[in-house]
Amino acid sequence: MKTCVMSFCNQKGGVGKTSTTALVSYNLAKMGYKCLTIDFDPQANLTSLFIKTKSKYSSSVTPIKTSLMTAIKNNIDFSQITIPVIDNLDLIPNASDFFLYSRFLENTFNNEAERVQYLADKINTDLRNKYDFIFIDVPPTFGLANDSAFYACDQLVIVLQTQERALDGAKVLVNYLQSNLIDEFHSSVDILGILPVLSKRNAQVDTEILNSAIQEFGLENIFSSHIMTMERVKRMDITGITDGKTDIWDKRTHKAYIDVAKEILERLGVKE
Repeated sequence: MKTCVMSFCNQKGGVGKTSTTALVSYNLAKMGYKCLTIDFDPQANLTSLFIKTKSKYSSSVTPIKTSLMTAIKNNIDFSQITIPVIDNLDLIPNASDFFLYSRFLENTFNNEAERVQYLADKINTDLRNKYDFIFIDVPPTFGLANDSAFYACDQLVIVLQTQERALDGAKVLVNYLQSNLIDEFHSSVDILGILPVLSKRNAQVDTEILNSAIQEFGLENIFSSHIMTMERVKRMDITGITDGKTDIWDKRTHKAYIDVAKEILERLGVKE
């Protein structure tokens, strides 16, 4: 299949973007698709989660020799800094020095268009066609750094936790993408859909927010697969991704993200 660069996003923090990135990419890899995740957040939560996950399958400690910002500053080929997590799943790690990224773009390029297009050019040169999926895990902010990440994407999935502020954040993000990236920089990025994250099945507030999202974005743009807020996902932040074949909670957790992965393939028109 043709490489798809994708990001799960919302401008409100704590909606499950990093967990979704990790568990969808993990399960796509288990399905046989070659996946890369790029940690684009200086908090490096995805890096931490995947290093812990890798340690579960390896007897040795995994050192991070080159972080994303080091590769950018020294013009190192991104393919040289990937860390294998499991079969078919690689990570480009990040660290706290990534807060310098916007300053790097401003000091290196003379105009805004070149700054916004930098990451897309780097991915196209170093990584595209080496993977089926490339996921960019971004922080919940507006600004030059995320502009360059979204510009590099082919598809975005808006993660909508069923809270009023998350819905407002989704609306603002859609308007921002249209006015800033598409209208100003002629980005070809598309929104694959809205992925609901429910706090409690059949809860009244969840239902009301979901109905509002349907009215705002259209039923066809809402994923039929829903993610529930799950304690097992929170535990994985501490332990790394667990995948016990006889553990009912692991099985239920992965089933939810497998369903999302399959719907992504369906929406992209990819036959499993």
